[in-house]
Amino acid sequence: MPAGHLISRVTILGTGLIGGSFALALRKYTTGMCISGWDRPDVVHEAQTRGAVDETFSGEPAPALQNADLIYIALPIAATIDLLPEIARHAPPHALVTDACSTKVRISQAAAELFPGEKGPLFLGGHPMAGRELPGIANANADLFRENTYALIGASSLQEDRRISAFVKILEKIGARPLWLGAPQHDYAVGLASHLPQLAAVALAGFLYDRLDENGLPITLAGPGLRDSLRLAGSPYSTWRDIVLTNQEVLSAALDLLARRLDDLREKLASRELEADFDAANELYKLLRSL
Repeated sequence: MPAGHLISRVTILGTGLIGGSFALALRKYTTGMCISGWDRPDVVHEAQTRGAVDETFSGEPAPALQNADLIYIALPIAATIDLLPEIARHAPPHALVTDACSTKVRISQAAAELFPGEKGPLFLGGHPMAGRELPGIANANADLFRENTYALIGASSLQEDRRISAFVKILEKIGARPLWLGAPQHDYAVGLASHLPQLAAVALAGFLYDRLDENGLPITLAGPGLRDSLRLAGSPYSTWRDIVLTNQEVLSAALDLLARRLDDLREKLASRELEADFDAANELYKLLRSL
């Protein structure tokens, strides 16, 4: 049997932005998939209305897990950790279980105890580096993962397991770019490249909000540059609460270093030494555009 055919029944736990987008991507780029969704009744009903899932489940997750080849967890970090023991109890022995959480150390530690990988369901940590500032199934998109990195946690030798190689083939079909790395390495990298920009946007937006006057200044004079800079400020705290709590050591150190860089910029305001900082920023921007 070809590796890709090992996965034909998919259960998605959490059919919001990421889970809903994964379901829509499967619909668009794969064939022969039976997709089940588990979430609150209103959320999973909307996912079915959009054609993302064939079956819907709410309440206890056990019925949704029966016969699943792939169990895709797209829930907040705390909810995922709380649910892992039940998933481990009820997942079919042949199933691959994977998550899409934004931090990996805590998830990986919990999963290592629950999924020993011998004659039972296998766990693979994952994190699609894709998203939007607005959550929910209403903002889900089949092309959310295209051309974006998809972090897979563990040694690349894990691909020797046929279940994992089948999942990697699915990721490639939906346009994602799999990248293997360790959990601590992942959390450090996303702390700087994803979580720190979010907090920087929150800080800048809060700073400006506190200084609004009766005429709406300074925002009434804002151009597209500020809107681009503050796109992340539209993300709700509910999306970021668990991320911050599970990566606070990395974020605390990163904020300290960023504060020092801001102090350096302030000291250079009266000189032309800022040119080197702008040059470095321009180079990084070029690198981002080339990815």
